[in-house]
Amino acid sequence: MILKHLRVVEVGGGIAASYAGKLLADAGADVIKIEPPGGEPLRRWSASGAELGDRDGPLFQFLNTSKRSVIGDPSDPAMADLLASADILIDSTDQGLPPATIDAARQANPSLVLVSTSPWGRTGPYAHRPATEFTLQAECGGIGKRGNPERPPVHAGGVIGEWTAAIYAGVGALAAARAAGRSGRGDHVDVSVFETMVMTMNTYAWINGEFLGDTNPVRPGRNVELPSIEPTADGHVGFCTVARQQFLDFLLMIGRPDWLEDEEMCGYGGRWKRRDEFRAAMHAWTTQRTTAEVIAEASARRIPVAPIGNGATVPTLEAFSGRDVFTENPSGGFTQPAVPYQLHGADPRPFEPVPEAGQHTGQIEAHVPQPNRGEPAALPLAGVRVIDFTAWWAGPIASHSLALLGADVVKVESIQRADGMRFASARPPSVDHWWDWGMVFHGANTNKRDVTLDLRSPEGVAVAERLIADADVVIENFTPRVMEGFGLTWERLSELNPRLIMTRMPAFGLDGAWRNNTGFAQTMEQLTGMAAITGYPDEDPQIPRGPCDPLAGMHAVFATLTALEERDQTGKGRLVEVTMVAAALNAAAEQLVEYSAFGRQLPREGNRGPRAAPQGVYSAAGFERWVAVAVADDHQWEALCGLLERPDWSDYDSVDKRRAAADAIDEVLGEWIAPQADADAVAQLNASGIPASVVVLGAEIGNHPQLRTRSFIEPIDHPVCGEVPAASLPFRFESSPGPWTTAPAPTLGQHNREVLGGELGLTDEELADLEAKGVIGTRPAGL
Repeated sequence: MILKHLRVVEVGGGIAASYAGKLLADAGADVIKIEPPGGEPLRRWSASGAELGDRDGPLFQFLNTSKRSVIGDPSDPAMADLLASADILIDSTDQGLPPATIDAARQANPSLVLVSTSPWGRTGPYAHRPATEFTLQAECGGIGKRGNPERPPVHAGGVIGEWTAAIYAGVGALAAARAAGRSGRGDHVDVSVFETMVMTMNTYAWINGEFLGDTNPVRPGRNVELPSIEPTADGHVGFCTVARQQFLDFLLMIGRPDWLEDEEMCGYGGRWKRRDEFRAAMHAWTTQRTTAEVIAEASARRIPVAPIGNGATVPTLEAFSGRDVFTENPSGGFTQPAVPYQLHGADPRPFEPVPEAGQHTGQIEAHVPQPNRGEPAALPLAGVRVIDFTAWWAGPIASHSLALLGADVVKVESIQRADGMRFASARPPSVDHWWDWGMVFHGANTNKRDVTLDLRSPEGVAVAERLIADADVVIENFTPRVMEGFGLTWERLSELNPRLIMTRMPAFGLDGAWRNNTGFAQTMEQLTGMAAITGYPDEDPQIPRGPCDPLAGMHAVFATLTALEERDQTGKGRLVEVTMVAAALNAAAEQLVEYSAFGRQLPREGNRGPRAAPQGVYSAAGFERWVAVAVADDHQWEALCGLLERPDWSDYDSVDKRRAAADAIDEVLGEWIAPQADADAVAQLNASGIPASVVVLGAEIGNHPQLRTRSFIEPIDHPVCGEVPAASLPFRFESSPGPWTTAPAPTLGQHNREVLGGELGLTDEELADLEAKGVIGTRPAGL
């Protein structure tokens, strides 16, 4: 019950606010929902269309354990005392709570932290533009990159943007509450769902476009990973070959050693041009083997591989055996994901039953907001030192967020094994410093300092231990055996530094059947069901591409902030474990809880979905121009009928009826859009209050007016690459509007002398000796 000193009031409902509240409740906070008469609409929701009777829907039950509920209007004066008693107020109402209501609460409680979640953020030129998860996927560059070019681009199933917004809202809430507890000064954390989706579904394509001089890319921009989800003799299997060696091992596995020296086939662009040839060879091998046989052979070669999970099969998969990944919902009795992180040695809060609507009305006791220490206002993690052993994306985006929140983050690489994202470069190896041109490395490593240490050497480990001795946090995302091989175990590090928080981010856990398996975001999307509901029903499933790295990273930040709160109370450190797969399972929970509760499996529907109808991607005038439209409620439907002059559609007065008539509606809507420029069609739809967006390609997003206005993209000068359009956090603090990006992504070993010499006190002679031995350096070894 680490956060038991915090009261959270949650208004507006929906996934984003409810999961943010769940994160805080699971960590011990007192979370109170203010619901309208009859309860929050999500209580009556079932994605599979199951009859609920007098039960709450399983998604609502998953999101709202351990909370309390009152009925009322948050803008009513009768609610003023409750709002003012909150340490954190989460507001997801469509237009935001009335300013007078917020002002009164903040005047009564100057330390109040307001967290708002909205499609675009509460400010900026798009703030009042209608939007849904689907249209935001189009606007952020997510839809435009996904799918085979013979078909229209396709969205990622499962409203992933709302889940990513939720974890960012939870992080923003806890970080701002930490700052308020020190200074007594509250804040407004303005979370933009669009910005979270740019962060998680675009993968910094705008940075790569800038590096390549290709910010207006040639269409079509979509493709499918090769290999990715492939047919087997009895189903499908998922691969991920991020590293070149993984792909070379894959070629050997499928019996094509003749391609090892074929640079065109070994490069993604060339392989995509020859995709028919490659797929034929690959499928000749995979379809002759069962999924289990393929997984066994790929795992033996350390190629990331996974079965394709869904709501029915996920709990049975070997990847989760030996770990407490699932639990029972205390109200519904169905299976749901457990809390996606562990604070080792701390007793987790047991899930309490979901409250009935208004169950606690008139029963909420007085609460005095947390006292403050009278310190000057500062960023939430000012004064916190983080030693960062992470690589690729999930780990670096976690430490990046800690850095943007004010921590001093020292990234540790080695010249023998630099961060792999340095080598996903926009420059060929013939260019000097080509390893400094990786788009993801730039996106996830600003505001950090960089040192190199060969941790396979005693000298490197000795220096690392000196760094750690004075640190607040160590964070790493290797497989468990790596840090153990270096001797940098929790037992050793906590002995060196009893106040240390060590956050470990293994793909599958520190124990369990897949403890030593390598896994990337693609693997998690394949395992947890995200891929099962993405793509066209008559094609192989497709991966959403990207969200699992930030999901894991931000759950790690939330868990780390929770551990820091505990250390403030006890003075003692803690081992924190956050697995990438558990974070993904929580974001994919709807499939599992629907199947467990009702035996209904959510389908893969292309661009359609249960939350909006019509919902689709429609061809506009010009080559490869597309418009995404999603009608989410009856008012929007009435507006569309008026715009298209179709009064005869008035009988389609529910989403279910419109889904049943989807083909006929799509045909007419497609004919209306087809002769128009994409932007013109979108403008007319938006003016009528209908959510619609142009389908944007990822590299085009860099100059988006909403992102630039809100300083989500901030230019920063880099010593090798020049000006880089770097990513900030997808929320704004009212107290710190920006810029948050104060230093570019570091070059390899850039701060060796500053950190190891100036701060640790190593002499010039000692540094020279370490460099001569290859323990430190500034250029990758073996180029």
